[in-house]
Amino acid sequence: MRILEGAGTYVATTSNHWEEHLEVPDLSCGTYSLPAGGTDPQSPHTEDEIYLVTHGRATLWTPSGSAPMGPGDVAFVPAGEEHRFIDIVEDFAVVVVFGPAEYSRAESDTD
Repeated sequence: MRILEGAGTYVATTSNHWEEHLEVPDLSCGTYSLPAGGTDPQSPHTEDEIYLVTHGRATLWTPSGSAPMGPGDVAFVPAGEEHRFIDIVEDFAVVVVFGPAEYSRAESDTD
């Protein structure tokens, strides 16, 4: 067992903040924080993602639709799908779980 200290805690910042809490071959987990009024610059990942909102309010946008998100909401974004948080109306934090671990499917520079 391992307790992931600080997972889901909003980190006050003037831009986006990522903190990884765990990485094992089959998954990784971290906290992504965005300030109210901020911009989410993320691009599609090569791994599936689960978002669990722990703090604040924003809208999760994808080309196929968008959904308001608040504390307790959970969303799944499949690998490769364009997505970002928009309309960040309150300081916002999500626990992000990648399966498999983040960047594990990305091509390396030696491939």
